[in-house]
Amino acid sequence: MKIDRVALTSARRRSVNVLMLGSTALCAALTVAALAFVLGYLVYQGGSSLNLAFFTRLPTPVGEPGGGMANALLGSAKLLLLAALVGVPLGFMAGLYIAEFASPGPAFALRYATDLLNGVPSIVIGIVAYTLVVLPMHHFSTIAGGVALAIMMVPVTVRGTEEFLRAVPPSLREASLALGATRWITIARVVVPAASRGILTAVMLGLARVAGETAPLLFTALNNRFWSHGWTEPTASLPVMIFTYAIAPYDDWHRQAWAAALVLLALVLTANVAARVMVRRPAVSPG
Repeated sequence: MKIDRVALTSARRRSVNVLMLGSTALCAALTVAALAFVLGYLVYQGGSSLNLAFFTRLPTPVGEPGGGMANALLGSAKLLLLAALVGVPLGFMAGLYIAEFASPGPAFALRYATDLLNGVPSIVIGIVAYTLVVLPMHHFSTIAGGVALAIMMVPVTVRGTEEFLRAVPPSLREASLALGATRWITIARVVVPAASRGILTAVMLGLARVAGETAPLLFTALNNRFWSHGWTEPTASLPVMIFTYAIAPYDDWHRQAWAAALVLLALVLTANVAARVMVRRPAVSPG
């Protein structure tokens, strides 16, 4: 009787194991299938509209076929550059303070505030940037759009910097301090270089996070059918151009919207894949 009970328990465990393994495999397959469907549909819809003119020419007037989105590509690059110049230093220094200097109480409060900021809807951040930058300047601009994206980049950079700095082995810090280095020298020449690859990965993920945002740019950078000169003029961007072309009643604009969506998704996927590869590569010991 005891042997039968043990056999029954073992059979039940094997059944549960097979059921759970099958469920997780099915969920994983559905996830991959969803991504494959999105990629395949974008390639099908937008691949035929991609050509050299798409990357080199300005949009044509309404009703004329052809043209491209060269201004939107350059505008997105300028917005991401400005977002990185503003958001990366702020996020890095905040993450450094939480990981290396803050006591448990302030560290918890800052970490919690960062998580809350990361959860703020992007359209709310756009309204804030509109109030703080656009209204005082009395016009939309690349600067306003870059500031909005920088605010969204900060939480990702903060948490990434903190996590990778905490992952540096304490033995590296102790060895540097034992050799007579000060705490700041240890952080600057030992800890940060050891975590530099992970921090760069967090920055790339932050850029990928904000590259596809549309709502904040509608309140700040707006749009521009022509080249945007300098940083104080409204500028085109891929997300806003996709939105504008997708809701328009012109078939040619719809095709270009699909092409722009394909390019944008390819850039985001490239940034994410590059970040994953950098994390998986073995780090080189400092010094």
